[in-house]
Amino acid sequence: MPWSNQNGGGGGPWGGGGGGGNNQGPWGKGPQPPRGGGGGNPPDLEELIRRGQDKLRQVLPGGGGGPGSGSTKLIAGLVVLGLAGLWLMQAVYTVQPDERGVELRFGKPKEEISQPGLHMILWPFETVEMATIVEREMSTGGSSRTGSTDGLMLSGDQNIVDVEFKLLYSVQDPKAFLFNIARPEDTLRQIAESAMREVVGRRPAQDIFRDNREAIATEVRTIIQSGMDAFPSGIAINQVAIEDAAPPREVADAFDEVQRAEQDEDRFVEESNQYANQRLGQARGEGAQLREEASAYKDRVVNEATGEAGRFISVYEEYAKAPEVTRSRLYLETLERVLGGSEKVIIGQDGGGSGVVPYLPLPEIRKQAGGTN
Repeated sequence: MPWSNQNGGGGGPWGGGGGGGNNQGPWGKGPQPPRGGGGGNPPDLEELIRRGQDKLRQVLPGGGGGPGSGSTKLIAGLVVLGLAGLWLMQAVYTVQPDERGVELRFGKPKEEISQPGLHMILWPFETVEMATIVEREMSTGGSSRTGSTDGLMLSGDQNIVDVEFKLLYSVQDPKAFLFNIARPEDTLRQIAESAMREVVGRRPAQDIFRDNREAIATEVRTIIQSGMDAFPSGIAINQVAIEDAAPPREVADAFDEVQRAEQDEDRFVEESNQYANQRLGQARGEGAQLREEASAYKDRVVNEATGEAGRFISVYEEYAKAPEVTRSRLYLETLERVLGGSEKVIIGQDGGGSGVVPYLPLPEIRKQAGGTN
């Protein structure tokens, strides 16, 4: 054997020479260096490799065969299977229903988009990037709630407003979303804040507070979509909603006072309008009444004049037929009308020479007659 003592001693590979038979192990008196002029030989490396192969053959299944050939084939097969499994894991991928995949060949994206399902690529020459297309939500602003100054904006009438608004967006072009912009969501946030500041800066604070929020949100959405399409980013803005708009906390009390004053002004204007409408209605009613009375008076006077004229004409016609009789009748009727309500005392013209004046007190007689009745 290679490790047997060439001098015929029984000391093993590291045993001492001579006939003493001192059988010491490898950690007893070790072999002397070759240059020491004698001692044992160094261990055989081929024998160590052979023994290691034998132990490996005992551990692995099917370890029979020629010396070293079976184990080498087995190890090679396991390595091949491992590499094949690794390649298969990297080459096969699944696209979920809310995702879209973009395959890259040597780092350059392909034109087609991978739809939901199972797909395969030629890894490592091809890779894949996933983009989620489900609708997402982004909120920005709201300095009073978050403590930041992102929502503070200057309105068109030089007022500071704190605006909190929300975006709903989705990915329409996964390829543009993944490769055209490094951080598309950060870009979207910056463009959204810039668009809101632009629109608010052109309008009075009252519009953003309560009067015209819907129109402002629509205009902001149009500006954001135009800005994202300029890259292009592959993002579609579905909705912009203004959640809250309020003055800064430092001036909130003063602003509330202004709001209450404006509300009082509106109330006073409304009350004055009601009073004006009430008085105007009364004046219109009185005017209509006066017009009706004037019209009635006009009709009465005209009718009376017409009647008097008709009576005069009838009298004239009778007078033309009998002037003397008519003249006497008119004279008597006139005296009756004039003297009918006057007091009458009749005194005779001839005294009869006796000094007694004839006197007839008709009013006294009439009173006495009325008292007796």
